[in-house]
Amino acid sequence: MNRSHRYAVVAVALSLLAGGALAGTTGTEFQALYTWVNDVVTGYFGRAVAVAAVGLGAILSIARVNPVPILSGAGFAIFLQYTPTIITGILTATV
Repeated sequence: MNRSHRYAVVAVALSLLAGGALAGTTGTEFQALYTWVNDVVTGYFGRAVAVAAVGLGAILSIARVNPVPILSGAGFAIFLQYTPTIITGILTATV
């Protein structure tokens, strides 16, 4: 590996580290939007959508005599419930 390749590898590594260090602390102009979307998804609207997904999946499962729709609805409900917490944890993690 010649000198220019080494510099390129070091530059890429440093750029990845610098971007990750500031990922959860900048962009305060979007904080109101983030708070609103997070409140919608984790609030009563998100719960209503999750219950509707399970209910619709149950109806389709009965109609088709197939368990896949209700499992999909339950999977969607679980995804909707836990994903905002996981995303917040990933983006605000510190080393």
